Amino acid sequence: LGLDMEELEEIEEDAGLGNGGLGRLAACFLDSMATLGLAAYGYGIRYEYGIFNQKIRDGWQVEEADDWLRHGNPWEKARPEYMLPVHFYGRLEQTATGTKWVDTQVVLALPYDTPVPGYMNNTVNTMRLWSARAPNDFNLRDFNVGDYIQAVLDRNLAENISRVLYPNDNFFEGKELRLKQEYFVVAATLQDIIRRFKASKFGSTDSVRTVFDSFPDQVAIQLNDTHPAMAIPELMRIFVDIEKLPWNKAWDITKQTFAYTNHTVLPEALERWPVDLVEKLLPRHLQIIYEINQRHLDHIAFLFPNNVDRLRRMSLIEEGGTKRINMAHLCIVGSHAVNGVAKIHSEIVKTQVFKDFAELEPEKFQNKTNGITPRRWLLLCNPGLAELIAEKIGEDYVRDLSQLTKLQEFVDDDLFIREVAKVKQENKVKFAQYLEKEYKVKINPSSMFDVHVKRIHEYKRQLMNCLHIVTMYNRIRRDPAKLFVPRTVIIGGKAAPGYHMAKMIIKLINAVAQVVNNDPVVGNKLKVIFLENYRVSLAEKVIPATDLSEQISTAGTEASGTGNMKFMLNGALTIGTMDGANVEMAEEAGEENLFIFGMRVEDVTELDRAGYKAQEYYDRLPELKQAIDQIRSGFFSPKEPDLFKDVVNMLFHHDRFKVFADYEAYVRCQEKVSELYLNSKAWTKMVIRNIAAAGKFSSDRTIKEYARDIWHVEPSDLKIPPPNEPRDAAEDKTPNGTAA
Repeated sequence: LGLDMEELEEIEEDAGLGNGGLGRLAACFLDSMATLGLAAYGYGIRYEYGIFNQKIRDGWQVEEADDWLRHGNPWEKARPEYMLPVHFYGRLEQTATGTKWVDTQVVLALPYDTPVPGYMNNTVNTMRLWSARAPNDFNLRDFNVGDYIQAVLDRNLAENISRVLYPNDNFFEGKELRLKQEYFVVAATLQDIIRRFKASKFGSTDSVRTVFDSFPDQVAIQLNDTHPAMAIPELMRIFVDIEKLPWNKAWDITKQTFAYTNHTVLPEALERWPVDLVEKLLPRHLQIIYEINQRHLDHIAFLFPNNVDRLRRMSLIEEGGTKRINMAHLCIVGSHAVNGVAKIHSEIVKTQVFKDFAELEPEKFQNKTNGITPRRWLLLCNPGLAELIAEKIGEDYVRDLSQLTKLQEFVDDDLFIREVAKVKQENKVKFAQYLEKEYKVKINPSSMFDVHVKRIHEYKRQLMNCLHIVTMYNRIRRDPAKLFVPRTVIIGGKAAPGYHMAKMIIKLINAVAQVVNNDPVVGNKLKVIFLENYRVSLAEKVIPATDLSEQISTAGTEASGTGNMKFMLNGALTIGTMDGANVEMAEEAGEENLFIFGMRVEDVTELDRAGYKAQEYYDRLPELKQAIDQIRSGFFSPKEPDLFKDVVNMLFHHDRFKVFADYEAYVRCQEKVSELYLNSKAWTKMVIRNIAAAGKFSSDRTIKEYARDIWHVEPSDLKIPPPNEPRDAAEDKTPNGTAA
């Protein structure tokens, strides 16, 4: 048709239906589950508006609605024949046959199916996203005699449920609409799962067993964080109220069905829903949660008599002030397996955050280190590197990333070293051209591309990176003749619209960039770019072009991270703390092949015990003092000298993430980075060692572990026959797995 494929791909909108790592992890998991031949479904909400588009105006973040469906979505297929009702509000009636939930408001859940193809195995799974629709008699059946027009306009109230994604990452905002969204996806999905179960041969009644005895053998449900936690009381409601199962049997089946993945230890991110809100919206579910809690606490009291403090700590209900439901506690009690997403995170989950629960049932707690799909994060985004690897070790590594270890043999191969460096250089030139075309900024492709892209959050410490930029700037100005390894520092990411400090951090980075990029003394040595509207499609461009990956969260705060893995696989070196999956990356590649710096978890704990005093670092480190004084005095905001007083005040008086404590080690480590970068061959050899060690971080490995340890299904690498091949001829090749 005379169309350029790349140009066409550029036109397609991102489906920005998640906030950051959590949503992207789910997408990688879907790719791996299909590639491993698992009969798995991904369920979620079809938001009309996804994560906002970020514009930078005068250095500030401005949000715009992400109208991603404006031109239609060719990949989805609406399935009105599977539409299901979801109930809200109402009241409870006690009857002879049990509790009835009556006088509810009904919203319909309309499913849209998107195909998820496995890699070259003729498997296609389904992602099913629910959209909210008002029933046709909405507001017309009751009291509402005359105002037909208003009744039709009010349909929006019901349909608002799937209107927009809440843009908070690692932060809980207890809004009624958000709770409606959480219950909406859960209620629709569980009805769908049960409908499918009953339609299968397993759902048929056997005289010996009740219909649902085989349910946990046929169905596994993985809770991606606590956001779908209402699934636990909802499944209990279906079993007890509708299917008339006895409580104990229902609870046993429920526990065997669910497993819970924890994704954060930050207290402000933990979901704690006010009891009053749940009582208004979902009265029956609150009753069921109380019953679950009563039985749970009776059990604890039996095991630990007279230990009221332990009962208080382990309760699903938090007393004091407004009563709240601790959703993580509900998930732990209602699941047969609980896991963290990196070794260090799973340890913290077991020994600190949920210590009481882990002491009770240590066998329930597991680790499943996160991974990324090598199809998107190598083949698709970095064809040059993928091809180069295939030339050396064959193409099988795409499905078995552990084969990357074979690259160790070529770490001293001069030709291979040159080719790896050449691919990186080409990617950098291409990205520089993209930046010039789209944003009219010129950067030097021979400089080191130092990249820090992720959601803007205090714990991720973009501020520490900023202080390093100011320090480099001051060093260049102090001694312009001295050799300086040229850098382009690229920082990108979105701040939650209500997160004041994160928005100030973006403004500060842009203010520093304004000064640094226009100082003639600095020239080409240092450039600072804030990358606008960071999203998956932009990650696919910047990651292959990166030399240095910034993974600098305070030890013990980043559960895993997955961007770290993407950079490693694409030939960047990592500067990072011993946090999240960085720990395992260093374990796989050898700590000497990463730039590891700063406090470990033990040091942070010790510093908390002793008391963190930011002032002492400021007084002791002249370069830190200079940088902070410049920010405070308005050197970077001459028109508004006290613009950044909030930021500086936070750093001195309530910095939970201890930026000053790691500053000196960070700057020193960055000097080592620059020194190595001068020796292109030594740098590239370290890159090759990193790529060769990246195999563990495939989401295929992660999913195999979930399948074997939690879902009890066997992955299959069999290629099912294509539809044009006669079925019976290939019958013996068909894998028989149960659904996850």
